[in-house]
Amino acid sequence: MLYCLSDRHSNLSHGNSATRTKILAPAASLCSYLHGELRRGYRLEEQRYEERRAKFYAFFRIPRELERFVGYGFLQCADAFLSVLTLLPVRFTLAAGFLGARMLRRRRLQPAEACDLLKGLVLLGTWLLAAQVDTSMLYHIVKSQSVIKLYIFFNMLEALPRPLQVADKLFSSFGQDILDALLWTATEPRRRRAHRRLGLLAHLALALAYVLLHCLLVMLQATTLSVAINSQNKALLTIMMSNNVSLSRWESASGQLPKTDPISSLQFVELKGMVFKKFAKNNLFQMACSDVRERFHYVVLLLVVIVQTMREYSWRQEQLWSLLGDCLLVLLAEVMVDWVKHAFVTRFNAISWQVYREYLTSLAYDLASSKLRTAPSDHGDLVSRRLGFTPLPLAALVLRVLAFPCSVRLAVLAYLCAKVLLNLVLLTRACSLVEEHRQSLMGGTSPDTETEGPEAE
Repeated sequence: MLYCLSDRHSNLSHGNSATRTKILAPAASLCSYLHGELRRGYRLEEQRYEERRAKFYAFFRIPRELERFVGYGFLQCADAFLSVLTLLPVRFTLAAGFLGARMLRRRRLQPAEACDLLKGLVLLGTWLLAAQVDTSMLYHIVKSQSVIKLYIFFNMLEALPRPLQVADKLFSSFGQDILDALLWTATEPRRRRAHRRLGLLAHLALALAYVLLHCLLVMLQATTLSVAINSQNKALLTIMMSNNVSLSRWESASGQLPKTDPISSLQFVELKGMVFKKFAKNNLFQMACSDVRERFHYVVLLLVVIVQTMREYSWRQEQLWSLLGDCLLVLLAEVMVDWVKHAFVTRFNAISWQVYREYLTSLAYDLASSKLRTAPSDHGDLVSRRLGFTPLPLAALVLRVLAFPCSVRLAVLAYLCAKVLLNLVLLTRACSLVEEHRQSLMGGTSPDTETEGPEAE
């Protein structure tokens, strides 16, 4: 016979020690115990499990909402980038003509004309100076280095697209401040010129130096990426994708890595460094903007690598299919990392998937406001401040590498058609998002779209 504490007398008073007596009562039989364990019923807590299921569904909805935001931000970066390649040269030529005409009349240029003239000078100067760099020699210099040296070298450059973004903060955030200082110095009212510490020429020289250094750094990164993709040994490509390969695997004598499949060694340090951090909505917006900029940066670099390689192989179709496999592998790795990273960040910080719609609406308002007659800035400058994307260095690199793979007229026409089509698509989508937001405001269910951008700090 089994004995247990009686339920009726188990909850005894703690104040009277004399009553703390164990009262044994006969318990159920073993068969009854087993029957109760096997057939015992229970009811799930409705609210608790409903919340868990909602979190589960939201976890898999994050990638779709993220890609909507990233896709729209990517198109905005492409639009600003193509504006530099197509509209800026035309506006620069017109501004130069207006400058000559107004110098005879002793009149100043309009602020927009002065900005176009200075941007054109910076882009033209960077292109001419970057054209002096022999990319073929640079490729062979990088290729002749050992994998260990290239690993260290790429880690220095790979700070650009990684979450910490030390180099990117230096060359993008501070660089955008340099460009903004140049434009304001050229257009500020005369009564405020006493606050200047540097003249216009000094600001122009600093802006040219920044864009040139940033362009050279991106050129080095593209060259290293080209070496990794075109190499027979895919170890360097593995390092660039994982960025966390143990030094103990290296063969110190030869300085080479074993031949490994890139997929099998992906360790994704980005996840380890970002998933378990504390994030607010504004911090998540900054991270999402960084992912947009990173995605576009990689696409441009891979485009440069493909065109350079195809030119060396006389545009053979077999080489193109070989290149596309590695390029798609790099992009797929970036996309998968972004999905997992944002899914877990939103889960651990209890952030709803609807926040990405707020971010998307914020980008739409930026684009719509830039088309007003009283717009305070150009759309490209708004994209630079909101997403942290500076198109001038990348544009100079593309002009250096991709400007003449075919006839100049065909290239300009293709860039211009792509620019016009992108701008129309973006404007249509922006108007639709703004109208949806205004309708939700009237219905009293509007999310807060006053989300600060990465440069709003």
